[in-house]
Amino acid sequence: MFRRKRRQVPGINTTSTADISFMLLVFFLVTSSMDTDKGLPSQMPPPENMEEVQEQMVKERNVLALEIDASDRLTCNKEEITPQELTRRVEEFVANTANDPKLPEKSVREVHLMGRCEVSDRHVITIRADRNSTYNTYIEMRNAIVAGYNNIRNRLAIKKFRHSLAECSQEEHDAILMVYPQRISEKLNIE
Repeated sequence: MFRRKRRQVPGINTTSTADISFMLLVFFLVTSSMDTDKGLPSQMPPPENMEEVQEQMVKERNVLALEIDASDRLTCNKEEITPQELTRRVEEFVANTANDPKLPEKSVREVHLMGRCEVSDRHVITIRADRNSTYNTYIEMRNAIVAGYNNIRNRLAIKKFRHSLAECSQEEHDAILMVYPQRISEKLNIE
């Protein structure tokens, strides 16, 4: 007798939802920052025929020769070494604080913010990696080299500017890089 009529709920209009979603997506893509991988700072070696022309004569005392063989053995001047020992060796080699005649020569230059000082600009660290060596061994070696450079640069920053390398201004950082430039030459062993 008394039947109530059920009310029907009207449907929600969703035609503009796709437009709104697209606009929000574009907004967030434009306003957000994307992290990018920085990787290792290095230059690709020149093509084989150009390498012969550009090869420079470097004194033996100025070269630290690193090799990774197919079985992932790391050697420094034909002596087997661990990555931790390599960090210490790079520090001694590049800094050459005692002016050892077996270690790299230094030159005296005018460096901004530091005046005239000895600069380690004649050293070269050569890297030869066997094609069959693993990527992890190569990265461990590169990390050890970078750690060695960072340690001596940090000590210089503390000595000259009384704070760590991380706290240096851009000018101070550039001056330290001029004293201890990173000089690495890489070649792939194809044997």
